[in-house]
Amino acid sequence: MTDNRKPNVIVFFTDQQRWDTTGIHGNPLDLTPNFDRMAREGTHIYHSFTCQPVCAPARACLQTGRYATENGVFRNGISLDRVETTLAAYFKEAGYQTGYIGKWHLADQEPVPKEQRGGYEEWLGSNALELCSDAYDTVLYNDDNETTKLPGYRVDAMTDEVIRFIDRHQEDPFFLFVSYLEPHHQNHLDSYPAPDGYEERYTGKWSPADLSALGGTSAQHLGGYYGMVKKLDEALGRVRDGLKSLQMDEHTIILYTSDHGCHFKTRNSEYKRSCHDSSLRVPTALVGPGFNGGGQVKELVSLIDLPPTLLGAAGISVPNHMQGRSVLSLLAHTDTDWPQEIFYQISESQVGRGIRTSRWKYSVSAPKKDSWNDSYSDTYEEEFLYDLHADPHELNNIIQLDAFHHVKSELKQKLLDRIAAIEGKNPEIISAAEEPSGQRAMEIRAGSDQG
Repeated sequence: MTDNRKPNVIVFFTDQQRWDTTGIHGNPLDLTPNFDRMAREGTHIYHSFTCQPVCAPARACLQTGRYATENGVFRNGISLDRVETTLAAYFKEAGYQTGYIGKWHLADQEPVPKEQRGGYEEWLGSNALELCSDAYDTVLYNDDNETTKLPGYRVDAMTDEVIRFIDRHQEDPFFLFVSYLEPHHQNHLDSYPAPDGYEERYTGKWSPADLSALGGTSAQHLGGYYGMVKKLDEALGRVRDGLKSLQMDEHTIILYTSDHGCHFKTRNSEYKRSCHDSSLRVPTALVGPGFNGGGQVKELVSLIDLPPTLLGAAGISVPNHMQGRSVLSLLAHTDTDWPQEIFYQISESQVGRGIRTSRWKYSVSAPKKDSWNDSYSDTYEEEFLYDLHADPHELNNIIQLDAFHHVKSELKQKLLDRIAAIEGKNPEIISAAEEPSGQRAMEIRAGSDQG
């Protein structure tokens, strides 16, 4: 090993993890001491968001660096087109050994045939891990698509394989993508099965303000959900310990992030697929060469920005068709026009589009569209406007208040500009009917009462 070798890269990818499960974001339960330490030592993306709050589309965006409508995986159940170039292909071309462990969700078969694995060379995965395994019944498929049953709780079982992979690749640079199912619910049970003894630690202990106000299934599920997060954080600590013991930590980059959040059936009939931060905002941090001592990045960063960030950190040229920007430019203070908003697309629950700035959330939805089969619309209607400074938990939709007419006009134009630039479309956005607000509303009501 030499100091000038290419850095190893590990993506530690969780499923359906809210940003506020982490201590560094104010969670008081000490669930994530390893993530918090990683964020303090490395680079913490404080405002980190998915660009599509649905499993498969978010994963396709992260693998390709292109938005869901552009890579074709705009909803679950669509396999990633073989013509799409993934991170694995870029790293392989640069001389990296590539490996994938865990949930894939970008194929149309189980087990996943080699031609649908995105070019990853070493494989121990499943297309739908939530369907072929359970908390204490970890089943994956190896390179030859042989059923492989691993001992232990699912997070621990997969982490054992991650450490074995690292140990096998001490000499050659590697790119490893490890995709956990946790803290996603176990589908056939509609529950959050934490390791034995973990759920009891956290049940009834603390709830984010949006869940306290809106309820949903959070009272019955938060304990298990938090227990799963705790186990994931212990796994992160094990991976970092493994790297340190092999003297590989100083030349290995780790990215920790998630595909989307979880609103516990408070915003629609399930757990994500909404415009709210509970669906969109995720924990993200990087550590290793290029990121150590990076501090806290306050700009808004999208999942779409992470592929060019990883390539740039490994010294690999970023292809022009990638639609995000490298966070490295923020760390180097060379990007003076970083976007002031993140753009997101929503499918399955609706055909939706929206933007989030540091203060405002503006979201639109397509009327009379098939939310399963339609990826875009020629017409959208205004649906949500939130003032995140006054209402950080998004409990008061102000889309119809006339006091915010000029704000909506500016945000509408920003959204139309982003749709045109990203999707090449020029749709119409129909304004919401406006009602008087504040003093004017009181005066109108008073006049009506007098009449």
